[in-house]
Amino acid sequence: MNQASKSPLGGDRTTARAFFVSDRLNTSGLERGDVLATTPLAFRVNANGTAILFRYGVVVLIGLNALEEEEFLGSLQSRLTRPFARRDEEIATIELAPDREEQIPPGGPICLQSLAPERLILIGEALAKSVVLARHEREVASVFDMTEPFARELAQSGRMRGGRGAILKQIGNALSVRHRVSGPVEVSEKPDILWDKPQLERLYARLEDEYELKERAESLNRKLAVIAETAQVLTDIIDTRRSLRLELIIVFLILFEVLITVYQLAISRHG
Repeated sequence: MNQASKSPLGGDRTTARAFFVSDRLNTSGLERGDVLATTPLAFRVNANGTAILFRYGVVVLIGLNALEEEEFLGSLQSRLTRPFARRDEEIATIELAPDREEQIPPGGPICLQSLAPERLILIGEALAKSVVLARHEREVASVFDMTEPFARELAQSGRMRGGRGAILKQIGNALSVRHRVSGPVEVSEKPDILWDKPQLERLYARLEDEYELKERAESLNRKLAVIAETAQVLTDIIDTRRSLRLELIIVFLILFEVLITVYQLAISRHG
């Protein structure tokens, strides 16, 4: 077993864990002498660990125990923009199998022929995208849960209860999720490392299939389109209500003016 396959892991199996910790992660100034890559930033941690940091708020740690993970995440607190109260996690088991084809058996570990840094970075890329998708899937589902009663009432009665404030809140929730999900994570983009290591494209394709990255991204985009349409419908409802209110006010003013005119004519005739 050569040095590349021994490092950064100390055994035949180890754990990779991705943490989605914040909206943004500032990696400036974290470059070190033992850096493994710069996009994403990857470097060694302790004796057998590796950290891979993504600017969109994901940290992937490989070969660290739970205490080391918490200590490392704690050291990044000052670099987090809008940290999450609840962080999402994605976990994978990596197995060194130099005599086997690199594959991911159903329900099994990720089998690698070597534990070279570029292979670990590819795993980090897949885990990071998967954990971001998981959070966004949950956020999108929550927007659907909030807007579903509006849609059901519209379908049943043709009307929608709730004041302007309630509708605006739903629009805000929908647009906020759409903005976050359409942010800096491009699931369909090829990792930068594949431009230098095209021989690893098959491994990454298997990781994409295992975590269903493309399928989940397409499903999320379809749901985001529905959210955008929902926000537009709610906005149109507000505009319609406002237009109807203005029309009623104008009608009442005209009626009031007619009544005043009739009254004045009656007074002048009696005079």
